[in-house]
Amino acid sequence: GKRSVCLDLAHPDGAEVFRRLVAGADVVVEGMRPGALDRRGLGYEQLRELNPALVMVAMSGFGATGPYRSIPSHGVGFDAWAGVFRPDTDDEGRPRIPEHVSIGMNAGPLYGAIGVLAGVVRARATGEGCLLDVAQADAAVAFDWLRVESVRAYHRPDAEVEGNAADGGARRAPGTAGLAEGVRYQVYESADGHVLLMASERRFWRNFCEGVGRLDLFERWPGAEYADHAVGELELRDEIAKLMLERTSAEWARFATDHDTALSPVNDQESLAADPHFHERLPWLPAATHGADLVPVPVRLAGEAPPDPGPAPGPGQHTDDVLSALGYGPDEIQSLRTRGALR
Repeated sequence: GKRSVCLDLAHPDGAEVFRRLVAGADVVVEGMRPGALDRRGLGYEQLRELNPALVMVAMSGFGATGPYRSIPSHGVGFDAWAGVFRPDTDDEGRPRIPEHVSIGMNAGPLYGAIGVLAGVVRARATGEGCLLDVAQADAAVAFDWLRVESVRAYHRPDAEVEGNAADGGARRAPGTAGLAEGVRYQVYESADGHVLLMASERRFWRNFCEGVGRLDLFERWPGAEYADHAVGELELRDEIAKLMLERTSAEWARFATDHDTALSPVNDQESLAADPHFHERLPWLPAATHGADLVPVPVRLAGEAPPDPGPAPGPGQHTDDVLSALGYGPDEIQSLRTRGALR
């Protein structure tokens, strides 16, 4: 749904076209190191004189303040700084980047979009725009808040931060809360893959046991009503493991629906594409029309089919159309192109 105009902002005429675009815009997004537009005389203070209601988001690696603000950065750098992953080692013991979800480069734009929408709502109500400073490194930390905050919480005295009652008052490990040792909340092998059992609530645990015809497991290990992972119950873990091998992951997914049990197939990127729920919720935008198979935006309007955004435009594909709408005539556009103001 985007249109593409290519300008050389270092060229005075290209900068002037940009100013005319900004005068009628709701939002400007700067996706460079902090101050890039300022250095071209096109920073927020200059642009707000043209459009007082303008919302501008400066999206950068480490933000506009702080000692790291000028460091060049890439996507993995945001996650490394935020402590998202721990370095892996190869067979020779050399450290390497592990496989992980790139959080900063994905979460940063999401936080930016939320900020932009809030800014536009305010601008339409008050006539006053704003400048938003969004760092993708900050976003990686904020997205990983559970681990970051729980580590800090555990620096507080025992009297202030109690352990989980279901674990006999013991403090769980930060973040995933000791799930590595869990039993009722754990990954198990299925007949053709893996599934994740999440029966940490007593109701779901009873439903699971009833569904597989093993109420004796519930009677022996009823557990606490909430937040009970049955940590350390290895005999129970072995019993559940045997049961899980009796069905495929798809059969367990149907079981979860039929018996109101918290349980999910464990996918990888290959198997996810074949998952029926994926096909229902996230139908591919095909390469034939979009240049690559793309996952659609995961925001749905209830009762409406997701809009097809169409393929991304080629660089400068709409330059002439957009400049014409700004009042430039054909000769002026050609002159701008000849002088190098348009790319």
